[in-house]
Amino acid sequence: MRSDVVRLFQTLPHPCGYYGERTAQNLVIDPSAPQLAALYDQAMQRGFRRAGGHVYLPQCPACRACIACRVAVAHFTPNRSQRRCLARNDDLEVRVTPAGFTEEAFNLYQRYLSARHPDGGMDDASPLDFARFLYTTWSPTQFVELREGDRLVAIAVTDFCGDGLSAVYTFFDPDLPRRSLGTYAILSQIRIAAQRGLDYVYLGFWIAGHPKMDYKKHFAGLEILRNGNWQALT
Repeated sequence: MRSDVVRLFQTLPHPCGYYGERTAQNLVIDPSAPQLAALYDQAMQRGFRRAGGHVYLPQCPACRACIACRVAVAHFTPNRSQRRCLARNDDLEVRVTPAGFTEEAFNLYQRYLSARHPDGGMDDASPLDFARFLYTTWSPTQFVELREGDRLVAIAVTDFCGDGLSAVYTFFDPDLPRRSLGTYAILSQIRIAAQRGLDYVYLGFWIAGHPKMDYKKHFAGLEILRNGNWQALT
């Protein structure tokens, strides 16, 4: 096989994670491809997403609800709600640390899953599940930690790529709902991208009207990928 050929696989149909009555399928770049790390930036710019060691794109025959989205950092200005979120969390320290297993991070991850996804198949995660899902040997992953003093309250799993940051997954203390830590994690990633001169923060998929995915439209400067072109969401 030519070294510049990359294989794509299509998964078997499986239950959709967003709409229980629908069936989903993904295109997956060959996870054994030796050039996967080099391809990752280009794949992300084309709407692909990383989960563990897999880089995938939804390819559902009867549905196109998942739309890749990113925040153009230069065009972002926090709205009133986001400014309040920044103010509420002004006491938190933001640290960028290497991705990896620690008991502290794993305990927070378990608490988050138990509160947010009870009986969802993820709430009994093992240390191996933690590592397999959040990072891999080739990915440019770091943890953006949010700390209240010495106490870890959130981790934004973030891939530091060529033109921006990819917000892979965020988990946080479920006992601190007033802080809106999920929103604050995104705002922190936007700040870090601006400080490092990066153009974008990739937020995965926007699903219009979905109760868990539609919030992304509230970030100014949001762009969506339609017909192979990035365009401002209006």
